[in-house]
Parts: sequence; structure tokens; C-alpha cells
Amino acid sequence: MKFEVTILGSGSATPTLERNPTSQYIYLNERHFLIDCGEGTQMQLRRNKIKFQKISHIFISHLHGDHYLGLVGLISSFHLLGRKNELHVFGPAPLKDLIFSHLKASKTYLKYPLFVKEVDTNASSILFEDKVVKVSSFPLKHRIPCVGFRVDEKERELNVKKEAIEKYNLGVEQIKLAKEGKDILLNNGQIVSNKLVTSEPPKPRSYSFCSDTMFAPEIVSFIENSTALYHEATFLDGMKQRAKQTFHSTAKQAAEIAKMANVNQLYLGHFSARYKETDLFLEEAKQVFSDTHVVFDNMCFQIV
Repeated sequence: MKFEVTILGSGSATPTLERNPTSQYIYLNERHFLIDCGEGTQMQLRRNKIKFQKISHIFISHLHGDHYLGLVGLISSFHLLGRKNELHVFGPAPLKDLIFSHLKASKTYLKYPLFVKEVDTNASSILFEDKVVKVSSFPLKHRIPCVGFRVDEKERELNVKKEAIEKYNLGVEQIKLAKEGKDILLNNGQIVSNKLVTSEPPKPRSYSFCSDTMFAPEIVSFIENSTALYHEATFLDGMKQRAKQTFHSTAKQAAEIAKMANVNQLYLGHFSARYKETDLFLEEAKQVFSDTHVVFDNMCFQIV
């Protein structure tokens, strides 16, 4: 079951030729999500050959321009391209008013249902859930109301061994019962233990996204034990006072959060445009948390 993240934008407030503002595309078993939507997101979706009409849910962390100013354009393009399916957008107030003010001013009457839902920026909330995935939000510590997001894969059913199906001539109903963890009654009256016909599924995976935030140990409980964590690293540690003043983090601080949260992997992004290279970010973070990576535009990585 594929679970992957495509980095559409890895820069901070000021776009550069190498880095667009923040946006990420999440794919998990035919679920298509977008996290943040800075300027240029549409072009990045096309550049990465992502079928963006399949995006069903968009999650906006906060209302600084580099995290949402591409949203109205994307919503309008969906309309121009003949979208019919529902689109669900989540973000802090007053995102709904901003979106519909733009649509009203341009006299754009969407051909598809658009639902914009306010996110509580003071507490954790479940935003979307089905049988495969759960997406939740949690408060971050930034200059304006801001949230992070966590995408959790749900526990999968037991795997029924192919050789067991053949050996015991299992039918559809028996396979279904085996996946539910039940022992199997064969046609000859014999009862076969579930452990003989099944194997454990892979451990559920998770991805946490920490948008703009200052060093905040209080977020650890929300991202704890994530398979992968994306955490902003706007500055190097030599500018930690500047990071504190602007409610951002350094690479070292992001690594400290990853260590406290016991995550498997750390991905750094949202780099200030003042830095031309990211080698020092990686070096600084790895001193605290070894399994660290820096992201770049058009990078795609698997959550495993």
C-alpha cells in the first residue's frame, strides 16, 4: 500500500528560483490530500504529473500568504477544468470568508460542491477519517493561529497466506473470517486455527507535518512515534534569537523535537531565502537526530 509525500514547495515566505512556498501532496492508497497551497502550487502539481483533480481534501496550516495564496487559483482551475466531485478545505478562520469573497468578487459560480471547514487552532481535532486513514490537526506556536497535521494509516486486516488458501481450499467467506482474526471451520468439519492461515499485516505508518512554529516541546504528544516528521527549519542555530522573535525554528531545534517525539525520520524544510545551500542544516540537525533529511522542490519520498 503506497504512502508517499511529494514536496511541491520547500521555501519560506519569499520564493526563489529553486524553492517555491510551502505545499505538499500526500498519497495514501487512493487518498489524495494537499497540505498547504502557496503560490505556484498548480504549476508544481503539473510539473510532477499529479492528477490534481483527484485531490479531495486540502489542509491549510495558517493564513500567512506563503501557505495559502495559491488556493483560490487552484479552486478556480478545478472549476474551469470541469470538476464535479466535492472538494473539502480545512483551515483556520477566516479562510472561508477569504475564499468566498474572492469567488464573489470575480463572479465565479463553481460547478462542484466546495466545503470549507474551520479548524480549531487551540486543540487537537480529527478532520477526516475513513476505513484507511485518519487526518488530525494540532496547535502550533506561531505568530498567528497555526496548526500542524498528522496523517495516520489505520491498522490493516490480517494477511491470509496464499499457500493456506490452496491447502485448505478456502472460500471467499472463510477468507473474510480469517482476515477478521477468527478460526476457520472447513467443509469437512475440521477447525483450523487462525494463526495457521494468516500473517500479521505491516505496522501502520504515520506522517506529521509541523508548519511554521517556534521551538515548542508541547507539540511532542501530538507527533509522538510518527514514522516520518516534517518540521520547519527556517534558520540555523546561530540565528536562534531571530527564530524566537519570528516564531520559527532552527534545524537543531527541529531535531530536538524529533528526538523527544521518538519519530523514525525527520525531514527539514521551509528554509529562509538567505541560505543558498542546505548542507549546514543537515549537519546541524544530524548532531542531534541522525536520521535527518532536507527536502527540496519536486522531491518524493515514501513513508515506510
